[in-house]
Amino acid sequence: MNILLAEDSGLLREGLAGLLRALGHEVVAVTDADELRAAAVASVFDVIVTDVRMPPAMRDDGLQAVHDLRKGNPEQAVVVLSQYVAASYLDRLLEHGSFGYLLKERVSDVEAFVKDLEEVRRGGTVVDPEVVTALISARESGIATLTPREREVLSLMAQGLSNREIERLLVLTAGAVSKHVANVFVKLGFLPGDDNRRVKAVLHWLRYEEIPSARD
Repeated sequence: MNILLAEDSGLLREGLAGLLRALGHEVVAVTDADELRAAAVASVFDVIVTDVRMPPAMRDDGLQAVHDLRKGNPEQAVVVLSQYVAASYLDRLLEHGSFGYLLKERVSDVEAFVKDLEEVRRGGTVVDPEVVTALISARESGIATLTPREREVLSLMAQGLSNREIERLLVLTAGAVSKHVANVFVKLGFLPGDDNRRVKAVLHWLRYEEIPSARD
């Protein structure tokens, strides 16, 4: 495979690149999101492997880079490495093509890691089992903690109603609706600085609501 590896940790980057090359794969290794973008535009890669947090901003630069790249090339296979289980990362990966989301601690099993890369290259999706377990648990427990009124508000949000429309329908004040919406965000694990919290909360609700019908 021809692999683009983006990782700002020199030890992990060189270690992975060396092991992959020893197994016969071609690897271009870069250290930040800007280099990732430039390399991906200049050449064609079977798989892009990237860390989430990296320079220049040390936030989700790696994830944002592959997200932008796949807008122009939705079929680009991507494997994201993360130290954290984050629902927002998985939601963004789901928007385009095949992908992998693996925790860094699992990459030490090189044979399994290469199999995951090959699966993603073939168009499959690979998500670390620990990530799946944690996300399902977080989503179900988060929904379960909502009060009946908060569930009602979230259900109306899922129908596309604005806060003002919810106020009129439920005969609540603007402050009351805002408080219910804020509680929904908190209980579903979203932080004030997270982007598109309303959309993501609705996605959580829709996925949760689909579970009973899928089991019938």
